[in-house]
Amino acid sequence: MEYNILANKKVIDETIKNLATNNVEAIFVKNGAMALEKIKELIPAGASVMNGGSITLETIGFVEYLKGDQHSWNNLHETILNEKDPQKQAALRKQATLSDYYLGSVHALTKTGEFLIASNSGSQLPHVVFSSPNLIFVVGAQKIVANLDKAMKRLEEYVIPLEDHRMMERHKAHTYPSKILIFKRESPFSRRKITMIMVNEVLGF
Repeated sequence: MEYNILANKKVIDETIKNLATNNVEAIFVKNGAMALEKIKELIPAGASVMNGGSITLETIGFVEYLKGDQHSWNNLHETILNEKDPQKQAALRKQATLSDYYLGSVHALTKTGEFLIASNSGSQLPHVVFSSPNLIFVVGAQKIVANLDKAMKRLEEYVIPLEDHRMMERHKAHTYPSKILIFKRESPFSRRKITMIMVNEVLGF
């Protein structure tokens, strides 16, 4: 299937170059294990960390690592889930948009250095758009496409059907791309650090 084939090294190098032009630092690694080690290097002790739901982060072992006690980060996701009062939990979710670091993935990445993120609730989008000063995206190289038109097709024809099937199996509920973010570039005046760890491995949808 064309949406599940790793990009070649020439395309990856071109994408990394164009991401840099758009003020996104890209780091190329060979596999998910190396991606996890790079994350550990990038996030300092004591930092507050929030992550979005991501098969990619689950696959590389980040989600389990974050749940454990081998790091000294402030796991905001755990704090939210441990709060059982709905109103207090909602307040914690809003506060978490100010996390020092936010981690996730993208649904499609273009050779020109732009990417798409779709969300049903939109809960992760404030981090990505503005509020978190440090973003780390882990992206399998199969997600690279030629342009934004192809990125949208990848989302609609490939990602959404697979995610809908996963959501029905796991939560008995359909998904929908209620909000779609097109990230074209990061303003150099924002003083934020955007890092994309590009993995030479098929990860996520």
